[in-house]
Amino acid sequence: MRDNVVPIRSVLIFGGAGFIGSNWAYRLLKTTDAKVHIFDNLSRRGVHHNLRWLQKAGNSDRLQITIGDVRDAALVERAVAKANEIYHFAAQVAVTSSVNDPRFDFDVNIGGTFNVLEAARKSGRRPFVLFTSTNKVYGNMAGQRFVAGPQRYNCSADDAVSEAQPLDFHSPYGCSKGAADQYVHDYARIFDLPTVVFRMSCIAGPRQFGNEDQGWVAHFLYSALQHQAVTIYGDGRQVRDVLAVEDLTRAFESVRSHLNNTAGQVYNVGGGIGNCTSLLELIGAIHDLTGIRLEYEFDHVRPGDQPLYVTDFNKLHRHTGWSPQLKLSQILENIYGFWKQNRDLFQQAAVPTRVGVPELIHAPGAAS
Repeated sequence: MRDNVVPIRSVLIFGGAGFIGSNWAYRLLKTTDAKVHIFDNLSRRGVHHNLRWLQKAGNSDRLQITIGDVRDAALVERAVAKANEIYHFAAQVAVTSSVNDPRFDFDVNIGGTFNVLEAARKSGRRPFVLFTSTNKVYGNMAGQRFVAGPQRYNCSADDAVSEAQPLDFHSPYGCSKGAADQYVHDYARIFDLPTVVFRMSCIAGPRQFGNEDQGWVAHFLYSALQHQAVTIYGDGRQVRDVLAVEDLTRAFESVRSHLNNTAGQVYNVGGGIGNCTSLLELIGAIHDLTGIRLEYEFDHVRPGDQPLYVTDFNKLHRHTGWSPQLKLSQILENIYGFWKQNRDLFQQAAVPTRVGVPELIHAPGAAS
């Protein structure tokens, strides 16, 4: 390759048909010249709709789709071979599911991540690898001190959690994501791969088919709109910060464009103190937006649940200049808009069951 020739971005997205993956693929197709390769087993609700949406978005000649499973090392290695950027979002994402089936959780989150890293190492291309981890790697943070108000556990900027917070895996999900997180971090040190880990708080936005175990902001809103009651585990005053998926995709671009600072780093990523809410407060915000009062009942706190988690994203801001732009009110409005445009999707059948590894498809612009 001649000097001063910029290589074409060849982007591989594991879990690319899901909520975060499809939003990221769309941004790449609309705002860059990157070739986008989606690798997904199509096991999650809504993913077929997301693929159709991406195919209609234009630039389908730059979109490639592989139906496969990250547990298949040979399939992963073939997909990675030509990539110079890898975004690994494929995961088992629910704490409850990890408790019910820890072996599956282990195989997907640890085994799948190991397959991605090994494929990247063996490719010889030193691709940029970004892995989305979770705030669950910090455990239930039992040492937290907080004061309970009528609608929330009170918090300030001093309560925000930085990367200095000790790891304390709690639940099989916390263990598997935490172990994968550390593998990704170590492959930067040992094998000189330019990897980045995002320990994320609550991500929300359009194309999210939220449920009780994952995507709780969307789940609460959709449940209200469909007049379905939800279960609150605990007293509802637990606090989380929320980040718009649009801001998350900007963060992806930020770390990739500042690799001199970001390669080998771990970042806490979330909406921060300015975008935090309790469950009870969110229910009020949904009523203000829609005029519908969400019905709910209380149950016992689930194992490993954090009473209060707010992200300190200052490290990412220092290294890249990134900070969130969308407020919670706008995030809710965006999800509400997505629901109004796609009501039929929420009246369709239940979440699909777990699938194995379908045939490999290498058809640009086609999912089957």
